[in-house]
Amino acid sequence: MRRRTALNSPEAGSVGSISTALQDCYSAIEALCADLSDAEWQAQSLCPDWTIRDVINHVTSIEAAMAGWLPDDDRTPPPFDKAADFLRDADTDIATYRDLVGAIYDGRRRDLAALTDADLTRPSWTPVGPANYGRFLEIRVFDFWVHERDITTPLGRTTDDSGLGAQIALAEVAGSLGYIVGKKVGLPDGKSITFDLTGPLTRQLHVAVDGRAKTVDHLDNPDVKVVTDSTTFIQLACGRIDPQAQIDSGAITWTGDEELGDRAARNLRFTM
Repeated sequence: MRRRTALNSPEAGSVGSISTALQDCYSAIEALCADLSDAEWQAQSLCPDWTIRDVINHVTSIEAAMAGWLPDDDRTPPPFDKAADFLRDADTDIATYRDLVGAIYDGRRRDLAALTDADLTRPSWTPVGPANYGRFLEIRVFDFWVHERDITTPLGRTTDDSGLGAQIALAEVAGSLGYIVGKKVGLPDGKSITFDLTGPLTRQLHVAVDGRAKTVDHLDNPDVKVVTDSTTFIQLACGRIDPQAQIDSGAITWTGDEELGDRAARNLRFTM
């Protein structure tokens, strides 16, 4: 994954926005825990090796590791033994499990209430390399947002895909778009592409290759324009959904250079 400068998206940038986005993530998982049927807990998620319960275990165990922790340097990760402790205790009945999950998120809410803007600038270990704590929290929002849809998409449940979490998730993908287009799509030198996102988040994202692929503010006449919705775009970039199925359904289309459009639609994945 390409490393972005911490808090460089307009959607983040303050303790208030990061706190709100994370608390929305916690509430979404808690709501799912309260509503899932016995069969749904064991249903297959969009992650090939994980059930729905496995996904909730994953996102919650990382928050368990982060509970009460603030970084002091950019080399030392949070105490992941706390994640192992949660996972060991989580092998229990559903009612008790819901309480365990809720307790982790309540603790994290208390952490967020005490967080300051200065804390966001603390040097921090992150899953994508040294950065600061605000960057780490952005990545947590991204992880939550994608994993929530790993649950809801196969269950056929609707989600709000236009909120702050969605904006931070899209910024994560957009921040890596030069890498995606240059390395994954392999757009040739001298070529350009526009991704026209039709909603719920409406964006036009432009990349031109001049020696290397770089995002640009505007393209008058891109060689190819790829059209899709923002949720499909993020899920394709995360390798969560089958590109061919999206092409067949018309969820992703393109105009201009046919071969480049087909290549782009099939090769957006930059992370799993």
